[in-house]
Amino acid sequence: MRTEAQPPTLTQGSIDANELGLIDVIVALAQSWRLLMGGAFVAAAAAAAISFAIPPVYTARTLFLPPQQQQSVAASALASLGALGGLAGAAAGLKTPADQYVALLQSATVQDRLIRDFKLLEVYGNELQVDARRELASNVRIAIGKKDGLIAVEVDDRSPQRAADLANRHVDELRRLTSQLALTEAQERRQFFEQQLAQTRDRLTKAQIALQASGFNPGALRAEPRAAAEGYARLQAELTNAEVRLQALRKTLTDNSPEVQRQSSIVSALRVELSRQETSSQTGQSSDYVGKFREFKYQETLFELFSRQYELARLDEAKEGALIQVVDVAAPPERRSWPRRALVVAVTATSAFIGLALIVVGRAVWRSWAANPANGEDLQLLTSALSRSRSAAS
Repeated sequence: MRTEAQPPTLTQGSIDANELGLIDVIVALAQSWRLLMGGAFVAAAAAAAISFAIPPVYTARTLFLPPQQQQSVAASALASLGALGGLAGAAAGLKTPADQYVALLQSATVQDRLIRDFKLLEVYGNELQVDARRELASNVRIAIGKKDGLIAVEVDDRSPQRAADLANRHVDELRRLTSQLALTEAQERRQFFEQQLAQTRDRLTKAQIALQASGFNPGALRAEPRAAAEGYARLQAELTNAEVRLQALRKTLTDNSPEVQRQSSIVSALRVELSRQETSSQTGQSSDYVGKFREFKYQETLFELFSRQYELARLDEAKEGALIQVVDVAAPPERRSWPRRALVVAVTATSAFIGLALIVVGRAVWRSWAANPANGEDLQLLTSALSRSRSAAS
């Protein structure tokens, strides 16, 4: 039986000829050790020279504790409602104000003051304010501690003293800005409650006059207006006070803020309680004296509540800005933060050594493949294709 010989394939011959063992790779690297070591040394020397030519950058760091102003304001708002504040105590949780202070530090107002006072347009070589802001933002890093809640401000600059001054100035500008914002908010609350107090005073005077003109009768004695009306009037006054506080909060905060949501829950709870008392107290037609006495106690209680809110707003207006406690004051750094010459030299030398080693191994593989007679035809085809490509390109 005759069998036809199968012609050898190019792929099988190429695989056998091009397989290099570990010993072959080690021999190729050992033969080129001068190239590898010399190339790595030259690359390391060049990297060292370049790192010495790069101007050094210094990093200054300050650490401070942000105030807890939002939590204290919410606590005083709940305390002003007395025992009814517990009705919505767990309705919403207050978040830390650290994110708000970070946003203030990164605001254009703070950046423009720093650019103007430190003449950063000239330092950075910028002509436009927006370019200076962008470069300043790239040189400043602000982070909030996850566990302790402290805010760290790090500033990079070529001058150690200017880096420290910029870091400390961030805290000063934040203190100045929060003081202005707190003063403005306190003024608005004081004016708002001053208007409410004046209107309530007028209504209280009218209610007192109406009560005196109503007279007194035995039906009023049987109704016991002092016991029946005072509780209802106080609850109604607390509801009005809560609604007024909700309006005041909505002037400065959004509806999604924890303070507004908490106050809305308090208003809803007071409305339910007031409706329950109205239902239980409707046993018949009230006398004229009882209705006027209830209105008088309502206006009187409301006047007392607004008076307390007005005094609190006046105290807040007289206070200074929120207290910012500095933990670590930024000092001029003694060592540069960039460039790290030892790291640059080590990385450059290692990269150069690995790159040259890959070139040596690749060259050995190419020589082994080209030396195989079975690949001669493929090599000629590759050479011809390259020649045609050059001719077409020219």
